[in-house]
Amino acid sequence: MNTYKSNSLLLLMLFLGFATFVSCKQEKKEAQQVETIQETGISDSLKWSERMALTLMKHHPEAYQIDDKTEPKWDYVHGLVLTSFEQLYKKTGNEQYFNYIKGYADACIDSTGAIPSYKFKDYNIDMIEAGNILFNLYNTTKEEKYLKAMQLLRKQLDEHPRTSEGGFWHKKRYPSQMWLDGLYMGEPFYARYTVEYENGKNLDDVAKQFELIQKHALDSKTGLLYHGWDESKAMDWADKQTGCSPNFWSRSLGWYAMALVDVLDYFPQEHPKQKELVQYLNQLAVALVKVQDASGLWYQVTDRGDKEGNYLEASGSAMFAYAFAKGANKGYLPAEYKDVANKAFDGLTRDLIKIGENGEVIITQACAVAGLGGNPYRDGSFEYYVNERKKDNDPKATGPFILAALELNK
Repeated sequence: MNTYKSNSLLLLMLFLGFATFVSCKQEKKEAQQVETIQETGISDSLKWSERMALTLMKHHPEAYQIDDKTEPKWDYVHGLVLTSFEQLYKKTGNEQYFNYIKGYADACIDSTGAIPSYKFKDYNIDMIEAGNILFNLYNTTKEEKYLKAMQLLRKQLDEHPRTSEGGFWHKKRYPSQMWLDGLYMGEPFYARYTVEYENGKNLDDVAKQFELIQKHALDSKTGLLYHGWDESKAMDWADKQTGCSPNFWSRSLGWYAMALVDVLDYFPQEHPKQKELVQYLNQLAVALVKVQDASGLWYQVTDRGDKEGNYLEASGSAMFAYAFAKGANKGYLPAEYKDVANKAFDGLTRDLIKIGENGEVIITQACAVAGLGGNPYRDGSFEYYVNERKKDNDPKATGPFILAALELNK
């Protein structure tokens, strides 16, 4: 072997050795970070946003374990919580938060961009939501699999069944139905994708989803919106004149409020639909303040605080705190809504949070799940909502809590 080849081979071996050393060092650092969280307490000198994030990482070392899952599953609750981690990473620059998000995506998405646990033909609008974490992952890493996964989710929206006026069904198995939840599940992803990859050509279609839910689910007397609307009026829970479900559920209204403040990130002020969406947000804010409890929180059944069995519920309250704080910070809402958000957040930390022996933050009084129809049948009655099970640190509460804490700098 000549001297040139010998030197080149030596340099290559040195480079590979150094690369392996750096990689091992990074892996060791990440393992040490997780180990530190596991073994040490969570300091109360940290802001609430980090205290909650570290609590979740302590109990769920792998992000796919959120909501007590035992194997990777593509799901909206993971997307919601990890969206809050993304905002936390942007604010702190702490790589462990980014790595936690990436770990979930890598556990759920294969090298081709396929998502094995995702069933395209279910046409479930919930499954779009976790796609929100992929934009930043792709922009940061340029790994093609994240783009392919986004394109797959975008394709679902192209084929997703719709009402006669163009509203996305909540799921294929819930024909002709739009739920407030679905606006958060689909529209922020849709809005961002069309702005970043389609020159904003479908923003009118994004706005249409809000227009339709305002047209059909809004109660003109209270200014609140019903949880669901069935165009066919075939469901037993649907009013035979309006097609609406019978009650106002705070978390569904929270999904809707968050959907509005998040899609507005992608609507330029000069877009003809932007002012319309801001108006919807303001109308909802006025209606919600009227039924806010003196504690700063909201009841599970939003307008029935005086009825026995109702309770102050954490997830909806956290969602409203986030939506009001962000709305005020962005100028969509009057500045006084920042005070409303602070009052709600203070109510959460004072009345609904317990601190574990190692400093863990535990949100209580969070409704674990609620819906309409299905089997066993959910009738949307007052009794149904207040008797659904509760779960401490349910991800529908923890994610919005972190988002609200970041908007309020708490």
